[in-house]
Amino acid sequence: MRVPVSWLLQHVDLPPDGVPSADAVGEALIRVGLEVEDVAPIPATTGPLVVGRVRSIEELTEYKKPIRYCRVDVGPEHGDTGGDAEGEGAGTRGIVCGATNFVEGDLVVVALPGAVLPGDFAIAARTTYGHVSDGMICALDELGLGDDHSGILVLPPGTADPGDDATALLGLDDAVLDIAVTPDRGYCLSVRGLARELACALDAPYGDPALLGHDLPAADGDAWPVRLEPESACRRFVARRVTDLDPTAPSPWWMRRRLLLCGVRPISLAVDVTNYVMLELGQPMHAYDASAVRGDIVVRRAAADEKITTLDDVQRALDPDDVVITDESGPIGLAGVMGGGPTEVGAGTSDVLLEAGVWDPPSVARTARRHRLPSEAARRYEREVDPAVARAATDRAAWLLAHYGGATVASGVTDEGPFSDPVPTPAPVLMALDLPDRVAGRRYERGAVVRRLSQIGCGVEVAAADPGDGGAAGLRATPPTWRPDLTRPADLVEEVLRLEGYDGIPSELPAAHPGTGLTLGQRRRRQVSRALADAGYDEVLPSPFVAPSVFDALGLDADDPRRRALRLANPLDADRALMATTLLPGLLDAVVRNVSRGLRDLALYQVGQVVRPGAEEPGSTNQAPVLPVDSRPDDAAIAEVLAGLPDQPLRVGAVLAGAWDRAGWWGPGRAADWADAIEAARLVGRVYGADLEVAADRHAPWHPGRCAALRLPDGTLVGHAGELHPKVLETLGLPARTCAMELELDRLPLVEVRPSPAVSPFPPVLLDVALVLDADVPAASVATALRDGGGDLLEDVRLFDVYTGAQVGEGKRSLAFALRLRAPDRTLTLEEASARRDAAVATAAERHGARLR
Repeated sequence: MRVPVSWLLQHVDLPPDGVPSADAVGEALIRVGLEVEDVAPIPATTGPLVVGRVRSIEELTEYKKPIRYCRVDVGPEHGDTGGDAEGEGAGTRGIVCGATNFVEGDLVVVALPGAVLPGDFAIAARTTYGHVSDGMICALDELGLGDDHSGILVLPPGTADPGDDATALLGLDDAVLDIAVTPDRGYCLSVRGLARELACALDAPYGDPALLGHDLPAADGDAWPVRLEPESACRRFVARRVTDLDPTAPSPWWMRRRLLLCGVRPISLAVDVTNYVMLELGQPMHAYDASAVRGDIVVRRAAADEKITTLDDVQRALDPDDVVITDESGPIGLAGVMGGGPTEVGAGTSDVLLEAGVWDPPSVARTARRHRLPSEAARRYEREVDPAVARAATDRAAWLLAHYGGATVASGVTDEGPFSDPVPTPAPVLMALDLPDRVAGRRYERGAVVRRLSQIGCGVEVAAADPGDGGAAGLRATPPTWRPDLTRPADLVEEVLRLEGYDGIPSELPAAHPGTGLTLGQRRRRQVSRALADAGYDEVLPSPFVAPSVFDALGLDADDPRRRALRLANPLDADRALMATTLLPGLLDAVVRNVSRGLRDLALYQVGQVVRPGAEEPGSTNQAPVLPVDSRPDDAAIAEVLAGLPDQPLRVGAVLAGAWDRAGWWGPGRAADWADAIEAARLVGRVYGADLEVAADRHAPWHPGRCAALRLPDGTLVGHAGELHPKVLETLGLPARTCAMELELDRLPLVEVRPSPAVSPFPPVLLDVALVLDADVPAASVATALRDGGGDLLEDVRLFDVYTGAQVGEGKRSLAFALRLRAPDRTLTLEEASARRDAAVATAAERHGARLR
């Protein structure tokens, strides 16, 4: 929320010599736990800046765009009769202006020669369009008061006199705070709430704007007949009517200025007043053109196939879950979100019905998300508004319309709903008096707890000792109506600690108990991540939520178990409502995002869980029970929760695109291919001490001819690796020849692997063999056969050449392997090495029909 510092300080009683700077105000709010994102002073303007009155306007019609030559009265002390002066008097200056939103007699802001506006824009007299322009008539953005450049700033009549200093009038010495309000602090979406927090931070008296008294007619009868249907979940509906409003009456400058600094565009007096009261008190309001409201107002749920045209001129189909405000013509407002177009306050509206409702937060949140209408009103209702301030808000708005718009406030007030006057008192909270001391690990001064809880609005009284808290002296705190989050002793403790200052809480690390540390599984997971990072991969953390369409994009069969995904009851994104059953969608999304930003050589990996629900029994809900929060559940309840959870295996995935070895002066480089994906999988296997066996397979979304299944020696399938299918690449917009691998880490043996390498001091014997086999025999299977046949003296087997051609015959290929043999205790003779080589070749011949080339 954006708010000017001067508005906050208006409600905090500080001595004249104790007014803090804008930066000090921001630091004070940070001390009490608010997130102040920025303290932005209004850009400085130097030099003469005065109020002027437009005396005459000459339209220069010879130019293609609107150009006007104006004589502006800037007071005798600032006037200049030289140049183009034509007898308008010593207090006028001639100024050329291209804006058309002002007329003769309007008050404007004039920057005289010598002034420097924000952006280092210096003003000087200059000749343009055939006239001497002796100054500049300023727009809002040129003064640093907003982004509006649609026209110059026109001040309301009577605001000031020509020649008056405009710097003080505009409040250009102010600053604007930009505060990120967390969902649990909805009361801070108002000057009322923020000023209270500032008063607590500065330990100064606070003046509640909701307690401002206004001399209004007595509340005799209803302002308008209103009926709340029980299913509407409307907590309170307050309405007040004003008549004989001057629709041309402008909003006062002080109100327009505050709205502008808060980021709200002034529109008209009636609309500006409702926006101003919302910012001031935190109570969203809506103004209806009372002459357009037909009959009684009824608040209810929307009917099937019902529609409403909202203030943004969009017709929306309503959902039965939507709460609507209706009259005899149908819906005239989407409760808590946006009003309806037919009853909008227009340029000629003189009869206004003011409404301040208090709505059910979940209902408003669902409606705003369903219709994609994140309005300022919905933002406050989602976080709950103070039900006790609705009447004060309507009184405040009615008084402002009467005072500045000449309106007459009708005597009746409508106040309906379960939270109507008197507002129910929140349930009191019983807390041990020394609980904040025990939680913080320090002793606060006597009376600090009561004083801090009173500052936030709690009613505090001494209570009997709490037997469940060791018999300590206690207090009973009744939370204020604007703090629905204060329901437990822990909530009160948090308030005391933050207001007393988190920096006063001692910081002590707990003693580490011996014998604890990471489990073997946790260490192995870290080793996998470290190994892939060392190999050149970058870790990513994609979203665990996917859209149903992703399974079609991956080319999964209709009966593929990966299509059986859990649906979220309340997803963050309605288009991604399923829990991921594979890591590939998130990794491939990351590739697409990086490629769109110009990064084409990618090697990404992720270690994370997927959710794989099993086949449900008929009638099974597959839901874990909801546990109570007031006590620890017993072992049986915990076991029931665990039994209701789906399988969540730990997996590792990697994806490669572009070049694996980049081109440069050292050579042409090399593109990543399926072999690199397989090697990444085997690298993970080696971290677990497992030598994964590779075999050709067909498994979506991989290319059917470039897909490998990775298995343990006992045949357990661990995962797949290879090049992705071209159709998948085309559908997802991935680079050509993108490769990927995915392994299930939970299937790898979790054994303690503490390698102690035995380094032989004796030289190796290096031998090569070339074997001719059928072309469909996997090279990995041949390497395994050679390794088995060579025995313990065969230290390494490496494929270094593949040949196909007429010399080996059709349907055949030649695989050349380099064998390294070594004994740990002696130098091998050539005869011993040759015997082991022959044994290795014999095993390959027996298993795969290989023959020496």
